[in-house]
Amino acid sequence: MAYRKTPAEIRRLEAARQRLVDRATEVVAEVGWAQASVTAVADAAGIAAGSVYQHFASKSALAVEVFRRAAQREVDVLGEVLEGDGDPAERLRRGVEVFARRALENHGLAYALLAAPAEPAVGAERLEFRRRYRAMFGAVIQDGVAVGQLPEQDVDVTAAALTGAIGEVLVYPLGTPAAHNADRLISELTAMALRCAGAAPGT
Repeated sequence: MAYRKTPAEIRRLEAARQRLVDRATEVVAEVGWAQASVTAVADAAGIAAGSVYQHFASKSALAVEVFRRAAQREVDVLGEVLEGDGDPAERLRRGVEVFARRALENHGLAYALLAAPAEPAVGAERLEFRRRYRAMFGAVIQDGVAVGQLPEQDVDVTAAALTGAIGEVLVYPLGTPAAHNADRLISELTAMALRCAGAAPGT
């Protein structure tokens, strides 16, 4: 009969895997993907490097898991705002503000998620999550068009433009956070997002 892990063993392994991902996320936020070696992550987790491979087949697999979990948290937060209370333009403004403020407050991880050089597997995940952001922005813009608050437009084009522009605006400040006024940057970014979607001035 094949050996089957007990529920207690499964919980222990899942907890150890989660701790490893948490420590790896901290390392990536501090030094980026390239320097987040298996040894560096193992040292941060207080385990032997070989123990990492009990949970992940490769550094690439660990990096993908770090990216997925961190990026999913941001998607979840943004989704709550964009689908929350308020008219579409206000939800769009708040969504961009919340996304940008969270990024600037955790600039190391945000830069890693948005732009830091990474291996191809992480790059593929970035593309997938950009599609999710486009879909969420597209939905709130479509809501605005439907109620007459935003002009008729190609929602997919606007959502793609917003997704790209927000990332581009944030990349340099994330790399040099001390050189930028976060409140002013966020104010300009949210105003740009509303203009891009066609919101009337003062909306």
